[in-house]
Amino acid sequence: MLDSALACAVHSSTLAGEAYTTPERKINIVRAWTDRVLIVCAEGSVLAVGNPTATAQGRLFGADGKRYAHAATTCLVMEDPARA
Repeated sequence: MLDSALACAVHSSTLAGEAYTTPERKINIVRAWTDRVLIVCAEGSVLAVGNPTATAQGRLFGADGKRYAHAATTCLVMEDPARA
């Protein structure tokens, strides 16, 4: 879930004709996610977009607001090879 939240955040910052790949991702699990936690949400946000990298952070939290994990990523942004 966190991987998807990070990727969606970075994807939302790319231009038409650009693609990205993830050379670095760090995930920290800070609390056990048990069967008593029925609903969790993943949230991602862009920290910076440059040339050629973009960075994003994300968090996984329950309906009670407790954080279960957080993550950060660095993505390499490039021209989409499928469109070249």
